[in-house]
Order: sequence, then structure tokens, then C-alpha cells
Amino acid sequence: MELLDTFYNEIVGFLGIAEAWEILTSGDYSTFKTYDGIVALISPIIPLLLLMELALGFIYKKPHAKVYKVNFLIYIFNRFVGRFISIAMTAMVIGLLQQYAPFQANITWYWLIYGYIVWEFGHYIYHFLGHKVRIFWCLHSTHHAPENMNLSVSHAHFFLEGPYAQAIRATICILLGLQPDLLFLIMFIDGTYGAFIHVGENLMKNAKLGFLHDIILTPSHHRVHHARNPLYIDTNYCNLLNIWDKVFKTYQPEQDDIKIEYGITRKMDSGNFFDVYFGEIVVLAKDVYRAPGLKNKLLYLVMPPGWNHTGDHKTAKMVRNEFIRAINAKG
Repeated sequence: MELLDTFYNEIVGFLGIAEAWEILTSGDYSTFKTYDGIVALISPIIPLLLLMELALGFIYKKPHAKVYKVNFLIYIFNRFVGRFISIAMTAMVIGLLQQYAPFQANITWYWLIYGYIVWEFGHYIYHFLGHKVRIFWCLHSTHHAPENMNLSVSHAHFFLEGPYAQAIRATICILLGLQPDLLFLIMFIDGTYGAFIHVGENLMKNAKLGFLHDIILTPSHHRVHHARNPLYIDTNYCNLLNIWDKVFKTYQPEQDDIKIEYGITRKMDSGNFFDVYFGEIVVLAKDVYRAPGLKNKLLYLVMPPGWNHTGDHKTAKMVRNEFIRAINAKG
């Protein structure tokens, strides 16, 4: 019986309907006007879209079965080994660093705008490092391994990536004055939208969102980010406000004549949980073991993926620049 209760609670928790159901059964609908009520209304949106996307996949005969299977296993695994670590990291950062902030930004519309810009800067830094530092790429590559795009990909993360991401994002936000309540509000909004931008073609074929494509980061932009095509690789690091991609020149819109190829450049079995979850760590460990001298071993940890101690580098930046030069030469 206890096992069934646990299973039921996990399903309800995944669907995000517990709070909304509690409010509905209480009859106090005015709660929906509060912050907790708004969260209760928004939380079920992504899980329900995921179920709809899954159903449409079977209807369109594009089920992405391999992706859903592995991402489900990752979700279950992470629930056991990393359930509270990210929140704990955020709480630790707040406790240690809030006293050093030069001012405190609370929940008002203008501080929300400021806070979101700051949060996106922190997100950009974490995300950029996740692609440019080999040891961090080992944590982030799990998220890029799926060879199809759908909402389940938003659950595909190595369990240590959350704490590492929160350490960077929360540190920047707290030191730049965001009060914890404002920070957690932004984290909720950004987490919900960050899941939505993984929506797949079964649910949303054209994901540019009309005029919004030029204003915010859309699912189309994020599909580009998940691509392994030379033009697309290592671009579009932002989550909602793509201003920092434009500032740091990592912005790349989707091209109609270049079909997106999802996944990572390493040859791998994207249907194998262990290869998806631990594969990059194993490859890095082999490179470090074979590298001559302590310096080269350490460099493999901090240099970009594709760096080689022999000088035969094949980093994403080099591959993309070479592709762009070839296109310009033809033009």
C-alpha cells in the first residue's frame, strides 16, 4: 500500500496538479489570485503539454520512443540522487552572500525586469561554461544527447548540473541585489518557460512564434542550440531574453535551408541510458589517462571539448568558423 501511495504521489507531483487540486477542493478560489495560486495554475501546463505531445507522436507515427525512454529513466534516477541538491545550493548562496549585496531589489515590475536581465546574465555564464569547459560539458552533455526534440528533453540533466548551475546563477543574482523572493519568482517563471522551449515538432511545427522571434528566445532558437550542425553548434545560450547572445555574438536564428540535426558530435548510442548519462565522463577520463604530463591532464579538464594535447583541435568554435568561411568563400 505504501508503494502505491508513493507511486501516486510521484505521478501527482510530476503532473504538478496537487496544489491546484487542493485549492479546488477547498472551495476558496480566491487563492488563485495569490502567488501560490498562480504557481498552482501554471505548474501543470508543461506536464500536460508533454502528454499531449507524446500522444500526437503516436498519431503522427513519430513517437520518439528512444528519447522518451531514456529521458524517463534520467528523470527517475535524478529523483533519487539529486532531488533537493539544487535548492540547497541556492539556499547556501543566499545565506553566505546576501549580506554583501550593495542593495536589495524586491518584487515590483521594474525590479522584475532588472532581475530577469541579471538572471539571464547568470544563466548565460553558466550555460556558456557548460559548453566551453570540458568538465562542465560532461555534466551538460546529457541534456544534448537526445536526437529528437520534445518536452521530455527538459528533464534530461545530469544530477550535478543543477547545483553547478544554481551556484553560478544564484551567486550573480544575489550579489547584484535580488532578494530571495524575487529570485525564486524569476526561477519559477524561467523554469516554466525553459521547459516550454523544448517543445517538439509533433506539437509545434513552426516554433518561431511570429513577431516574438525577434524579441525573445523562442523554441526555434533553442532547437538551434540543440543542433550539432556546424552553423548552429554552440549558439543561443539564453533562455527567454536573448539579449546576452546578441551582446556576446552567439545569436543564431534558424535557417530554413539548413535542417536541424539534434544530438552531440560524439558517436554514441542515444538509446543507452549509461552512454547518455556517463558517456562523456568516460571519454574524458580516457583522455586524461592517456595525456602525457600533469599539465596536459589538467588542461583536458578545463579546455573546450575537442581540444587535444597534440594540437589537432576540433572545438565547436573552430568547426563553426570553418563552415562560415567556406560559405562566405562560395558566396
